Amino acid sequence: MGMSEAKAIVKIDDERVRVTEYRFPPGSHTGWHRHGMAYVVVPTQGGRLRMVYKDGERMAELVTGEPYSRPVGIEHDVINDGPGEIAFLEIEIKALAG
Repeated sequence: MGMSEAKAIVKIDDERVRVTEYRFPPGSHTGWHRHGMAYVVVPTQGGRLRMVYKDGERMAELVTGEPYSRPVGIEHDVINDGPGEIAFLEIEIKALAG
């Protein structure tokens, strides 16, 4: 049986940022994608996600309320192999103040 798609709900999309809520039920994934903007992830429901890259994979432990940032250009598939739902807010940075 194939994996289901993670649920993505855009909460804000303006000239500065796009904020998307991602919810990963067990057995779901984002599908292969490339990040066109730098972004910050804020976990709202923590857990372990499997990150699959062109050159391998690694596990990422998301801790509720503990944000992390990534640069533009990341390419991967994000998979929830675990038994519980995982959720986070992804904040993509469109423009910097200047």
